[in-house]
Amino acid sequence: MSPATSELTGPSAGRLEELETPCLVLDAARMEANVARLRARLDGLGASLRPHLKTAKSADVAQRVMTSVSGPATVSTLKEAEQFADAGVRDMIYAVGIAPSKLPRVLELHARGVDLVVVLDTVEQAHAVAAASRDTGLRIPAMLEIDCDGHRSGIPPVAHERLLEVARALVPDAELRGVITHAGESYRGGGVAALQAFAETERAAVVEAAEVLRGAGFPCPVVSVGSTPTAHYATDLTGVTEVRAGVFVFFDLVMAGIGVCRLDDIAMSVLATVIGHQRDKGWIITDGGWMSLSRDRGTARQAVDQGYGLVCDLGGTPYCDLIVADANQEHGIIAVRPGSDAGLPDLAVGDRVRILPNHACATAAQHDAYHVVRGTSSVIEARWPRFGGW
Repeated sequence: MSPATSELTGPSAGRLEELETPCLVLDAARMEANVARLRARLDGLGASLRPHLKTAKSADVAQRVMTSVSGPATVSTLKEAEQFADAGVRDMIYAVGIAPSKLPRVLELHARGVDLVVVLDTVEQAHAVAAASRDTGLRIPAMLEIDCDGHRSGIPPVAHERLLEVARALVPDAELRGVITHAGESYRGGGVAALQAFAETERAAVVEAAEVLRGAGFPCPVVSVGSTPTAHYATDLTGVTEVRAGVFVFFDLVMAGIGVCRLDDIAMSVLATVIGHQRDKGWIITDGGWMSLSRDRGTARQAVDQGYGLVCDLGGTPYCDLIVADANQEHGIIAVRPGSDAGLPDLAVGDRVRILPNHACATAAQHDAYHVVRGTSSVIEARWPRFGGW
């Protein structure tokens, strides 16, 4: 992947104080530490990392997270697969159940030399992939999705006959690459013991499915698990070949609320400008509304409700109990958290704040670039473009 994908701005990159707001800020030092932390953890457990790039949606971020310029990687849209293929990535899993109508785009990527694996959990999908494989002479690689916790889609690991029925519909015309699962319930948190239990349930589910397939004579070279909480709390990955995680690169307030990271691990923030006050209400008004922060209120069910985001100073240090308490489309209402005796900071019109997001994926999706800084410095090192769409 060529560094030319970056919009490097050099010594005259400018400063956060000079940017048009609202905009997205990325602390490269925190990002690099987050990536190194998970890599070291998985190395100790004997599993490889296949990072999920759905949050990043940026070639510049991807090249700093993947093992090599060609991958491996995980994507959640075919737009991601195409954009990362343009940047040189050749080893990807499209980790959303395949719609038969999307198979022509999958085949186009294979024609470009991309090993793109599709995911499925029904006989109908398997028949469609097998038919496309027969018609083109290409054995499309596919993985069977396993439902480890009832959170979303997939084949329950105990549904052995259903698992084998889908495998038989796929093989021999297409290639059975392995099994894949995602512990979505792990986002409920619950403490260390609960997160470790989620991780073990995730592992056990795919290992059981792999054993069933192998016992029936089917190949199952890849056993793939993945969620940021379980990646950080698994204690045993026996039988697992790879781990997929994505938001760990940036982290967010939901992950901090679960206990997966600290507030000062969160690498992404939204830069906003103070545009007014409602002093009798205890409000500071900014130009950072929900169009820049997203409507995600993922911390509302957690022990600490962070509103629409936690407010920090320009260097990224959180103010005490200061949150975006409410948001309109282009207005953010900053206030002290209800029940706190903290004081409202003295912020004048024109001052800048940085807001830590509830959900990094949803917040990043509102922006077209990362403005890269390092630590508490307001000097901008680079502008990294990001994309959206499907």
